[in-house]
Amino acid sequence: MEQSLVVVGGGIGGLATALAAARAGAKVRVLEQAQTFAELGAGIQLGPNVVRVLQHWGLETALRKVAAFPERLEVRNAITAQVLGVLPLGDRALARYGAAYATVARADLHSLLLSAVQTQPHVDLQLDTALTTVQQDAQQVELCTTQGKSIATALLVGADGLWSRVRQHLQPGSPPQATGHLAFRAMVKQSTLPARVRSQVITAWLGPKFHAVQYPVRGGDWLNIVVIVQGHSPGDPSSWDHSANAHELRARLAQAQAPLLDLIHAVDDWRLWPLYDRPPMASARDQAQGRIALLGDAAHPMRPFLAQGAGMALEDAQQLAASLQTHPGDVPAALAHYAQVRWQRNARVQARALRNGEIFHLRGPMRLGRDLSLKLLGKRLLDMPWLYGYKI
Repeated sequence: MEQSLVVVGGGIGGLATALAAARAGAKVRVLEQAQTFAELGAGIQLGPNVVRVLQHWGLETALRKVAAFPERLEVRNAITAQVLGVLPLGDRALARYGAAYATVARADLHSLLLSAVQTQPHVDLQLDTALTTVQQDAQQVELCTTQGKSIATALLVGADGLWSRVRQHLQPGSPPQATGHLAFRAMVKQSTLPARVRSQVITAWLGPKFHAVQYPVRGGDWLNIVVIVQGHSPGDPSSWDHSANAHELRARLAQAQAPLLDLIHAVDDWRLWPLYDRPPMASARDQAQGRIALLGDAAHPMRPFLAQGAGMALEDAQQLAASLQTHPGDVPAALAHYAQVRWQRNARVQARALRNGEIFHLRGPMRLGRDLSLKLLGKRLLDMPWLYGYKI
């Protein structure tokens, strides 16, 4: 495949796109508005469907050096601490899906992808370069940058996140909207925590109007914690990372029981992320139009109730490269194929994540019904072959 493309955004999705396309023979230019490549945030989960993509790119060994591979997922009632359901991972995930279930720090995954991209001779990484305008016609896409440069390309990929400038060109006047949730996040060395709250498994704690998830990262030496509660965004909505008041979080979770409450009290440094979203995908045009493709959060923000936000970006990247190989020399046909394949998959994941959020935060009698269902059908409800078994 002899193809050139421009990728806007040097985060996880943008670097994944550059790597997948370069491995397929394309020449890639990545435009990143920041002055350095960096990935903020805490941890992310990578299901077997995502680890499989990294395996395809030859990154399994690199992943094993920085990730953790929990043996199981537990779902517990945050008020009673009772275990509601368990999904074995570890060897079972490997045997069932041909790939492991991993947990990793976002910065480590970003660094892993950046190192891989930097070995590709046909990838040009440009920092401190932001997009100002985009125009496309039947033959090409022309974009201008804040440096006053004009760039013409046969294919433009918007991997520039939730507040995407590329998406704004395709769908003007549709800014993200607050979901009414706040995410408190922390990542701490396990050695600094009391022994009773250290953990090497994934635990999801379900409570009324809140839930928490904890899991190991960095080979199990660190613990990632996220607590999602109902609330409104403080300050500038596009500035998604805020310092958080530990006392506020502890007050919100006062009814939780040990060991969750013990863990919350053991951590002092929290970051606050207000959650924003867009309407669910409705058609292939939400994924690509003409010679412009959207990818990851720029196309389909994922609520964090299914742990597949980064995963869908990596799947997008691999499918885009595969579609370009399927339709060599015909960018519109390749993007039409990419969009048709990906939008339905992404829409299904969006819908399931939205549903999970409602289930996680149930109160009253409906909470009791949820807990009973998990006790009776835990493994069947938690295992999702349609999600984890997906292959591109």
